[in-house]
Amino acid sequence: MKGGIYSLLKAKYLVDQGSMKNWRFILFLIFIAMLMIANSHNYEEKLYKISAMESEIKQLRGEFVDRRSELMKLKMESTVAAKMEARQVFPAAVPPQKIVVTKEEQKNFFKRLWE
Repeated sequence: MKGGIYSLLKAKYLVDQGSMKNWRFILFLIFIAMLMIANSHNYEEKLYKISAMESEIKQLRGEFVDRRSELMKLKMESTVAAKMEARQVFPAAVPPQKIVVTKEEQKNFFKRLWE
């Protein structure tokens, strides 16, 4: 036990004859650790972007609701009538009537023959 811990502390496994496979494994572990760190940084960056976009969506949704309510007020007949009174245009006292236009049916060649 004493020799095992002592050789581990001296790092003899890195300089012995069969140490090349140990170096390969250590380099592999370092590479995997770097990949994990890069992956976590990318993940956190995406989370920051998502939270920024969510706050922007909330702001835009609030602005949309404000604009829609403004538009509904502007489209009301009383608002339009009040604005048109300034131009001396008043609402009609007589309601509008529907005009129906009927189109004569085009007679084809056979119908004209049998007349």
